[in-house]
Amino acid sequence: MQLLQKFKRGNSRSRFTGHSNYAYTTARVRAMKSKILPNETYPRLMNMGIYEIARFIGESEYKEDVDELARQYEGADLIEHALNRNLAVTFTKLIKISEGELNYLISENLKQYDVWNIKTILRGKYCKASTEDILEAIVAAGSLSYTFLSELATKSNYEEVVSELENTEYYAILRNYNGTNLSEIENQLDKMYYAGLFATTGSSKSKDRKLFARFIRIGIDIKNLTTLFRLKKAGITDPDMMDLMVEGGLKLKISDIERMLPLSFEDFIAELSKYTYWEEISDVVSPDMVSLIDVESRLKKHRLKSAASFSNVYPLSIVPIMDYMLSKQNEVSNLRIIIRGKAANLSDELIREQLVI
Repeated sequence: MQLLQKFKRGNSRSRFTGHSNYAYTTARVRAMKSKILPNETYPRLMNMGIYEIARFIGESEYKEDVDELARQYEGADLIEHALNRNLAVTFTKLIKISEGELNYLISENLKQYDVWNIKTILRGKYCKASTEDILEAIVAAGSLSYTFLSELATKSNYEEVVSELENTEYYAILRNYNGTNLSEIENQLDKMYYAGLFATTGSSKSKDRKLFARFIRIGIDIKNLTTLFRLKKAGITDPDMMDLMVEGGLKLKISDIERMLPLSFEDFIAELSKYTYWEEISDVVSPDMVSLIDVESRLKKHRLKSAASFSNVYPLSIVPIMDYMLSKQNEVSNLRIIIRGKAANLSDELIREQLVI
């Protein structure tokens, strides 16, 4: 069951000491980013079957992961586990090679995977998913080790899962889970994560903390805008839905979102045209649009482009590392979309629409 070595790390706040090695870490990250699959790879993969894709991935940067797991899995399952293992190993490497403030900021950012994994396990228990199905979605890139997470996945119910997390920072929220309010708990965990990120910046005048905060705030804008589109498309205008929104966005303030939430879809679009994000999505948005796939893909692509552009402006900072992390996450997401789509016999057109290239 142990696909990864134990990645348990100490509290990142206690590690925030000493000199930050930005020059060394960003140089290593540039080398790592050069190995990201080029966009022209994805059309080639679309023409392959599952086993051909597995062979291709096994000859790429994922070779070690595929080789390690090939004795346990095959086909789509092998690729799924190899992608998650590689993502965890890659991001853990960033922790190992960074020092001081840089290490601290990266560690705090990677807590998104603690939240992801806890939500995945709780959802699995709620849906009565198998341990194997839960493990397939685990990415041990945060502070919780794969060994610990895999043990949580074997628990028979959510009470046992929550009990095992009693000594973590997440327990203050998880102890209020009663088996029926999962959406509420997931939302609180997300907000806790973002609150923690902003706590890392505080009132510091550090250039990197300011850059880090800006990067996070753009991400919050994208998250809130995506949620707004989904609510609008579903015709939901309930003010209580404001609880789904995260404070701290760069361009979209909470007051802006409160004003847009009660609007009809048509009026929402008209209001949104006043914001800079409109330029990225205007040609795929219409009152009678059937799907939000294009909108969400454009927003993700915008964030990737913004990160890359920002990285060029601040080459010796936290930004190139964040840029690389987004690019790596997107690569894994694209590969997962292709393999899942192939396994589900989806049309190439539908799979291609979901890729962010």
